[in-house]
Amino acid sequence: MRPNQISLETAQMMSEKLNMPIEHVMHTPPHILMAKLAQKEQEAEKNESDSAK
Repeated sequence: MRPNQISLETAQMMSEKLNMPIEHVMHTPPHILMAKLAQKEQEAEKNESDSAK
């Protein structure tokens, strides 16, 4: 499997947000990365709405 064609900056941002090594980000299929990012965003929104109450 060939590494994802994303920039280093994008890989670093995804690595920080998903709390996973850059090597894993580069070799994880893009659709899985997008699903994990969406899940993190939903969790963050839920936490913000819970803290606003």
